[in-house]
Amino acid sequence: MQFIDLKAQYAALKDEIDANMQEVLNDAAFIGGKYVRELETQLAAFTGRRHCITCANGTDALQLAFMALGVGEGDAVFAPDMTFISSTEPAAMFGAVSVFCDITPDTYNLDPASLERQIKAVLAEGKYTPKAVVAVDILGNPCDYDAVSAVCERYGLALIEDAAQSFGAEYHGKKACSFGRIATTSFFPAKPLGCYGDGGAVFTDDDALNDLIRSLCVHGKGPGGKYDNIRVGMNSRLDNLQAAVLLPKLKALADYETVARQTVAGRYNAAFAGKFTTPFVAEGCLSVWAQYALLAEDTKQRDRVIARLTEKGIPNMVYYPTPQHALPVFRDEPTYGETFRNANDYCARTFSLPMHPYLTEAEQETVIAAVLEAL
Repeated sequence: MQFIDLKAQYAALKDEIDANMQEVLNDAAFIGGKYVRELETQLAAFTGRRHCITCANGTDALQLAFMALGVGEGDAVFAPDMTFISSTEPAAMFGAVSVFCDITPDTYNLDPASLERQIKAVLAEGKYTPKAVVAVDILGNPCDYDAVSAVCERYGLALIEDAAQSFGAEYHGKKACSFGRIATTSFFPAKPLGCYGDGGAVFTDDDALNDLIRSLCVHGKGPGGKYDNIRVGMNSRLDNLQAAVLLPKLKALADYETVARQTVAGRYNAAFAGKFTTPFVAEGCLSVWAQYALLAEDTKQRDRVIARLTEKGIPNMVYYPTPQHALPVFRDEPTYGETFRNANDYCARTFSLPMHPYLTEAEQETVIAAVLEAL
């Protein structure tokens, strides 16, 4: 059994993926090329965005967003305490501080009330300039964008949607990657839309930002091309082979994989209701279930379940074991008295089970039985 079964997905899409990759090899068009252009067009249409710029990975996508927004020395970037380091790691490289906020106890996403408290604290101190908010759609579940956007507008902050885990999810009829001034995603193989290596994308409706980000992706190129360097940029491009892989995967995600993920999550929810804290998806939202995370009663119970699953050879993971404020790299960042109660509680109790659209009912029953035995 696989935690995320990429082999089963490849078997289902093999003919089209193989044909696309063979055409890339035949054409020897590896950097750029028709599949990259077609993928950007389809991704923009899928999300309802005006522009999609593909890049080398999801972390680069965030770095490009920070560069385009001018995040730098003395700025404060706000993000949820329960995420992966890449959400604010690039900002730290430019001299900005990461100001973490607590999460909501139900969706585990950025808590708008904590966000506003932290913004006010930064303003009151006067040491840093509030610059941007990174809203992370954790585990594939979209943030409360009405509330988060209102806070950003109130204080004049740029909103970045970190949709690394949520491509295909929806919030009130709008797709993930359609929120904020800039949105980013990752095509790491384990993501809901993943390639066969690293890849990422940036989305925006702003024509000027689109031009700037495309320049930054290729060493700050100007109108004259890559040797007409008008700014300091980076080298971050999605290659044609990865785009060739992603196109049939995008179609599968839209046609049936997202629906299949709902079925798998529904079986888990029915089996574990009343026994664990099961994931909550707000009304009007659709999670793409990048992971299926339960909350145990406490750390001891969580560890007992994990031990039983491991004993039976059933893959499992903890997303994530340590809140951002407690990581060694961020221990000197200002917290402004925030207790991060919900983030600490989540990290102490969470564990995740195999989750993907090709998980059979029989496999899932094996997982469920092993979890219940541990109780």
